[in-house]
Amino acid sequence: MSVIEHDFQADPSVIAAEEAARTAKRKRLFAMLAGGIALIGGGYYGYDTLVASHHAETDNAYVGADVAQVTPLIGGPVRDVLVQDAQQVHRGDILVRLDDTDAQIAVARAEAELASTIRRVKGLVANDGSLEAQVSARHEDEMRAQAQLAAASSDYEKARIDLQRREALAATGAVSGDELTAMRSALNTASANLRSAEAARAQTAATREAAIGSQQANHVLIADTSVDTNPDVLAARAALAQARVDLARTIIRAPVDGIVSRRQVQVGQRVQAGAMLMVVVPIQAAYVDANFKEVQLAKVRAGQPVELTSDLYGSKVVYHGTVVGFSGGTGAAFSVVPAQNATGNWIKVVQRLPVRIRLNPAELTQHPLRVGLSMNADVQISG
Repeated sequence: MSVIEHDFQADPSVIAAEEAARTAKRKRLFAMLAGGIALIGGGYYGYDTLVASHHAETDNAYVGADVAQVTPLIGGPVRDVLVQDAQQVHRGDILVRLDDTDAQIAVARAEAELASTIRRVKGLVANDGSLEAQVSARHEDEMRAQAQLAAASSDYEKARIDLQRREALAATGAVSGDELTAMRSALNTASANLRSAEAARAQTAATREAAIGSQQANHVLIADTSVDTNPDVLAARAALAQARVDLARTIIRAPVDGIVSRRQVQVGQRVQAGAMLMVVVPIQAAYVDANFKEVQLAKVRAGQPVELTSDLYGSKVVYHGTVVGFSGGTGAAFSVVPAQNATGNWIKVVQRLPVRIRLNPAELTQHPLRVGLSMNADVQISG
């Protein structure tokens, strides 16, 4: 037997001491592990209670803006294009000029039509007085014809009575045949004059009625109006106003302040009304749509402050915004092919709801953003 084996078998106290040391070491390690786990758990609980519970964070956020499409309101060939992509413009700046030749001709035609209409209406007003005078003249003619008819009727009665008297005396021989013939001839003449007078009176009455009808028809066209308020004049003025508006629309201006993007128009191109020529992005009115998980939104409310950083500038530039509100539905609900959850193969997926965040205009001016840039959003829930 070797000396080592002898010592090992001879010293069990050494083996026990070593086993005790190893046990104590393991206990210390387990204690340290438990302490570390407890420390980590306590730290996480403290962080969640004191910090995380007061914040809702996401990096699924993007810059957006209400982009203004520039479209012509009338068609025509493009004469000038005065802007390029990425150019800063202000509201009212001229972007595109269309050829205005046709529009100027339309204005000249409308001006001539208005002048002609005013003259025609003035003629109707003047004609109304003339027609009234004609009605008065026809009334006088009718009265004259009535008097002539009365005279002819009186002559006829006198001739008839004279003839009757002569015929009564003819049997006694007191009246000659020639005189009797003359009386009969006078009666026939008086009868013819009476019929002529009756026809004349009927004609003058008809003429007077025709004059009254003409006056009434003319009066309807100008009744309760002046030259300026006449419907025909108003319609002609409206046509002229429309022609002038169309002429003004040959100059296409920027609808808002912003950056020109997606310019699709060239000189010489013939554009149609409503065709998109370019867009103007109002970067000074940019906002952020942050897509939070639905489990993060229990304490998020409109009006709460938000701190945001952009990948463009890094964490050193912090934007301060305000929660405006929530979208009406999740991104999945508004997708082209919405999820069909009412199926047998349904798997629950945590949804994201867009939250609109308004940015500080002063900070946007200092550090401009662009539509579509990524953002990191941190909502101060306790605010």
